[in-house]
Amino acid sequence: MQLHISPSLRHVTLLPGKGVRELIQLKVGSRRLSYKMLFYSLLLFTFLLRFIYVLTTVDTVHDHTKCSIVGCLGEKLSPKLLGGRNLQSASVPQVIYQILEDPSSQDEIIDIPQTLEEFVTSMKGSNRPDAKTFATKLKSMVTLLEQRSRTAKIKEYLYRHVASTGIPKQLHCLALRLAHEHATNADARLQLPLPELVPALVDNCYFHFVLASDNILAASVVATSLVYNALRPQMVVIHIITDRKTYSPMQAWFSLHPLAPAVIDLKALHHFDWFANGKVPVLEAMEKDQRVRAGFRGGSSAIVANNTEKPNVIAAKLQAMSPKYNSLMNHVRIYLPQMFPSLKKVVFLDDDLVVQSDLSPLWEIDMKGKVNGAVETCRGGDKFVMSKRFKSYLNFSHPLISKNFDANECAWAYGMNIFDLQAWRKTNITQNYHYWVQENLKSDLSLWQLGTLPPGLIAFHGEVHVIDPFWHMLGLGYQENTSVADIERAAVLHFNGRAKPWLDIAFPKLRRLWTKYINFSDKFIKSCHITAS
Repeated sequence: MQLHISPSLRHVTLLPGKGVRELIQLKVGSRRLSYKMLFYSLLLFTFLLRFIYVLTTVDTVHDHTKCSIVGCLGEKLSPKLLGGRNLQSASVPQVIYQILEDPSSQDEIIDIPQTLEEFVTSMKGSNRPDAKTFATKLKSMVTLLEQRSRTAKIKEYLYRHVASTGIPKQLHCLALRLAHEHATNADARLQLPLPELVPALVDNCYFHFVLASDNILAASVVATSLVYNALRPQMVVIHIITDRKTYSPMQAWFSLHPLAPAVIDLKALHHFDWFANGKVPVLEAMEKDQRVRAGFRGGSSAIVANNTEKPNVIAAKLQAMSPKYNSLMNHVRIYLPQMFPSLKKVVFLDDDLVVQSDLSPLWEIDMKGKVNGAVETCRGGDKFVMSKRFKSYLNFSHPLISKNFDANECAWAYGMNIFDLQAWRKTNITQNYHYWVQENLKSDLSLWQLGTLPPGLIAFHGEVHVIDPFWHMLGLGYQENTSVADIERAAVLHFNGRAKPWLDIAFPKLRRLWTKYINFSDKFIKSCHITAS
């Protein structure tokens, strides 16, 4: 066979022929290799040479002496192949793991890299860094940064704890100015409600809301947002319950800032005869609770000084020390049937929320004989807030809890609740509440640590009717990751958590939802330097 190529390279012609060029063959043993086989053999051999070159030139990070090309290749392929040395099964990852798991290894580095850049520079500066040095320096740097991160996180939690438990000077100023106004201005001492509106207080045709608060500005925002968004504000009655010291400034505020046509009913706890004259179990429990919490884990300084617990555990313990968990305003709701003996149904509102929709449809919900209408908190898009079950609040390692309740039972939210007072009066919910609060005190707070929700979960157990989550959005005081669309859809926004909207630690994006119901041109607001930011 002959191959003919034209000078212009445009034509290639194959001609038949015979001879040596027709079929050159090499005899190797009993096999013959054609040109084609020879070509592929050379190609494979070249590839193997390149593969061997790459293997022998890769940087090996270990603390052994240099090896020959064949020896290194043997080490890479197998300890016994090509004469490679046995590395005692200590591959590079295993060496690193051994150093990272050795508690004494971090003491070997004196000059600990402070940043990743310093770490890389120090490793590049070494003549031949080995795995032990690499792992030891890496562990020292990560340990140092981890300690700094933990310290910073604990400081953040401590500062938030201090900020959330104090009264901002602006709110203190507002209370003092209103108290002075109450003493000097007759218009600030109006009877709430006006005499002609008193019959509405016991008329079940109205929509009755109950708000317990000693925070004047917060109560004003709740009431204002409620009336502003009501489709029939003339049918709204807001029963505000406060303590003795806040009563006068609260009366001055709502006397000078009426929310007509809604009806405002203001009472202090000492105005209720049964509360003033009777023996109130929750007051006795609170006195004991104060004594127990006074020595609880040695106080906030002892909690922060603990070097073994995780920051989130320390945060939970600091939260348990918050004065709000020993506030009478938090326990008032358990006495609603006694406070309003003529009413059939009320909606209870916390003072750290904002109303965005008309709430009158809540009276149309069929409670199916249950006492408490509430939103469940064990399912929802927000995995941080809506993932709470009984085990999130109660200590199921205690036999008294574990034998009476299911750890995985869904929890529900306090803050915006429909209470069927008629159904409540047929139960022993209030007595159960007292019993479990006393049991928790007897056990040195070992049944639960935080506030009124745990005994509420127990007392209302089996008496909760689940309502649509639309009515109550939670967690705006814990994190600001809630989407704007979800916020706009919610009927009630609840700033439960430390970042209350009246505090400096509030989330700016969410605080605007609360401040929109404050008139910053008001003379009391301006004189106390209360601003939108």
